[in-house]
Amino acid sequence: MDTARRTSLHDLTTRLAFAIACAAIAGGEAAAQSAWQPRKNVELIVPAGGGGGQDRTARVIQKIMQDGGLVPTTVSIVHKPGGGGNIAYLYLNQFVGDGHHLATATATLLTNHILRVSPLNYTHFTPASVLYGEHIGFATRADGPFRTGKDLIARMRSATDSITFAFGTSRGNANHIAVAMAVKAAGGDVSRIKVVIFKSSIDAATALMGGHVDAVATPTSTYLPVLETGKLRVIAVAGPQRLEGRLSDAPTWKEQGLNVVMPSYRMFIAAKDLNPQQVQYWDAVFGRLSRSPEWRKELAQNGWQSSYLNSANSARYLEARYTEYRAVLAELGMAR
Repeated sequence: MDTARRTSLHDLTTRLAFAIACAAIAGGEAAAQSAWQPRKNVELIVPAGGGGGQDRTARVIQKIMQDGGLVPTTVSIVHKPGGGGNIAYLYLNQFVGDGHHLATATATLLTNHILRVSPLNYTHFTPASVLYGEHIGFATRADGPFRTGKDLIARMRSATDSITFAFGTSRGNANHIAVAMAVKAAGGDVSRIKVVIFKSSIDAATALMGGHVDAVATPTSTYLPVLETGKLRVIAVAGPQRLEGRLSDAPTWKEQGLNVVMPSYRMFIAAKDLNPQQVQYWDAVFGRLSRSPEWRKELAQNGWQSSYLNSANSARYLEARYTEYRAVLAELGMAR
């Protein structure tokens, strides 16, 4: 082979190697670009005031995300109370396709739509993860006339409208359904229930301790920060069995003669139209979070029942709950 041909072949080999290297680099860059992750601050939007159950959930998640390095950016909490959650969800709805904004959500998102007080349903958002569940607890003032669930049952049956029930954050939500179920099971008149709605359930508990309402219905962990005041007592839990921990003394409604079980759940949703890479990212984050020792410790301390679901399974779960809530609310005469 002459010198010219050897030089030409060497140049061709060099160019081919360079082209292959460039293609590999470009492919690596493309793969890196397809693996989405936050590039700026992540907002956790709370559709209630500070101090309540949803706020506490967001703060726990914020801490684990940042301390555990689950998210590479800062994570902040934004409170958008009011409108039974609608203000927060309308705010979230502005960020279509943007994975930097998540909001806590409860059954209120579904019941508001069923009751036609909101145009937004779970289908207008991207479910991120159902994280945990807990049951609704009923509390009264420690120095009030209702010392047990049976005391409340007797009044619900004889004079339903003489009791003022308080809860957050919206008419017809899981708390309201629990009240209606208890009244109905006690033989009271569901149409005569008196309710006062607060921006958060902790506000309702504060009003109870101040003597402004007669009873509160809310997920049980809401009471934990104020139990030590001695100003309220949890007289019934709408669960299948007693809780463990600090509320182990609270009897279930079933123990007191009412077949009432009403669970609640906490989850996170994102705006509509997240792309598959964004959904995959948050699935991985919440999956890791749900397995972390820090999260399991929070579950135990708050009496939360782990019920982690990824985005796809969360969507199916919400579809089933929507059908269930609509049937219950229609039976109770609260929805058509």
